Amino acid sequence: MAPLNVGIVGATGAVGKEIIGCLENCRSFPIDNLRLFGSKRSAGRKIDTSKFGNITIELFSEDSARECDVVFLAVDGDFSRAHAENICKGGDGAIVIGNSSAFRYMEGIPLVVPEINAETTKGKKLIANPNCTTAIGLMAVWPLHKLFGLSKM
Repeated sequence: MAPLNVGIVGATGAVGKEIIGCLENCRSFPIDNLRLFGSKRSAGRKIDTSKFGNITIELFSEDSARECDVVFLAVDGDFSRAHAENICKGGDGAIVIGNSSAFRYMEGIPLVVPEINAETTKGKKLIANPNCTTAIGLMAVWPLHKLFGLSKM
């Protein structure tokens, strides 16, 4: 896989900081450039990262986010609904991974825990993920489901 240009919208919040930390520790996700996006209040601030150096937070715009290959949305559902589809639309749009509840139950948008159903992302530009407690629970239950075919819990 070629190194990617990755953006994080909402980089100064708790979820955004966690995504930065995950990307710093991930060896199998090659990143050429990490861009951090925030609000007017956050724009211009610098965040020091161990892997990507000192990064200046950019004021969010859909056009800037579309310059990325992959964009993580670490923002609320209203913001996600207002911007996600514009960031990913067309052949030149970014792949958008939403962390809010905005797209979790929408037809045609995969709800993904990569270790379980990553294949559902093929050909998709907008991807949802479950909340953190659900993802953690699924990681524990998935092997049991594969062995015993759980139908409910």
